[in-house]
Amino acid sequence: MRSNKSKTTQDQFENKQRASARRFSSIAWHVSWGFWWRRALRWLAVDALMVLVLLIALLSSYARDLPEGGFGSWTGLSWRPVSGLEVEIGPDADPIHLPELEMTVSQYGDKVGTFPIGRDITAAWPAFLMLGLIEVGSLFDVFGDTRRVRRNLQPLNDLAVRAEILGNMDLTNANKIESLEQAIERASVDSPQVVTGDKDLASIEVALNTLLRQMQEAKIQQMRFVSDASHELRTPIAVVQGYVNMLDRWGKNDPEVLDESIAALKAEGEHMRELVEQLLFLARGDSGRNTITRSRANLAGIVAEVWEEYTMIDATHVYTLAFDETACAADPRFEAEIDVAMIKQSMRIIIQNAAKYSNEGSEISLGVECDGATVGYSVRDTGVGMSAEDAHHVFERFWRADAARETGASGSGLGLSIAKWIVDAHGGSIELVSREGVGTRFVVWIPR
Repeated sequence: MRSNKSKTTQDQFENKQRASARRFSSIAWHVSWGFWWRRALRWLAVDALMVLVLLIALLSSYARDLPEGGFGSWTGLSWRPVSGLEVEIGPDADPIHLPELEMTVSQYGDKVGTFPIGRDITAAWPAFLMLGLIEVGSLFDVFGDTRRVRRNLQPLNDLAVRAEILGNMDLTNANKIESLEQAIERASVDSPQVVTGDKDLASIEVALNTLLRQMQEAKIQQMRFVSDASHELRTPIAVVQGYVNMLDRWGKNDPEVLDESIAALKAEGEHMRELVEQLLFLARGDSGRNTITRSRANLAGIVAEVWEEYTMIDATHVYTLAFDETACAADPRFEAEIDVAMIKQSMRIIIQNAAKYSNEGSEISLGVECDGATVGYSVRDTGVGMSAEDAHHVFERFWRADAARETGASGSGLGLSIAKWIVDAHGGSIELVSREGVGTRFVVWIPR
């Protein structure tokens, strides 16, 4: 029965489509004929202009053989004819004898020139013939115009037909509603699939399934975030608990144990503070509570400021600028509307990442780039690098490459996620090129 209903709906659509197609065909003819008349009037205007230009050109050439002033002269803003000048065209203006047509010019009764105007006009017939053929071809294109209009109207025709069928469809049918309710009850976030088998409800099924998949992805992301955050916090808490127990047993009377415990507790406390701040930043970003305060700033000047910071606070690496600081800082091409504090934060994260996975004494180069509507900064290191697979996951939260774990570098795996959030919030993008054992290069692009 359901198959028969679907077939009836399809037949109904095809019948309405044929009827509507005939109506749209008539509309297409009406539109194309309107174009035809306007095109014909434009060609008539072109013909008149061509004839006028030809006559002006002929009269200008004839004027060279007439008395001074030709047919007349301009005085100020008015035209004054030559005194006593008479023009006569003969012997006959019949188009058949057009080549014999002559123009005789007299002044005070004396003939001053005879010009073969008919022969000169006839000599221009190839140009007029070519123009006429172009005009005829253009006017006969009315059939092509009709086809193009009909083709462009076809999607609207189909849309109108389907809208009409949907408008006449009985969506309040109790069986349909009951079928949809049962399909929704069977679906869940873990199994996001609503299936009724009714073609009339297909669009509703697609919308519901899309919504359920988004809910499933959000649930999985939330579970992963909570799990990873718990795992990252478990380690420093265990360390703190271990040192507190050690203090409780031996630290009261042993100065060395006391000093070691205090230093470890301070380090783990700082690590937990940093981790909590990163988690709060991402949580605020996910909920839309991180605000971007934009101002006009020169990106080259900001890169130079961050470069100066790291040359002072990190003596274990060589930091270099790959651009002329003075020239670029004064160049308006490197200006953009940005949140300066957040862009600096993204730079520091990427530079810290480069320093963390580079050997002591190695070079870390900072640069700026400009590409039309975008401006960017780059950070290049000669560290351990990463594989293509690792580079694919590097911006995921709590993710750390195997090479990073092997080096023993500390970190939560949230820094580059925060940097990506900042760049995304500015409408920008991050390019990453890396090779194992060679190094890594980050390029951050931001719309100007």
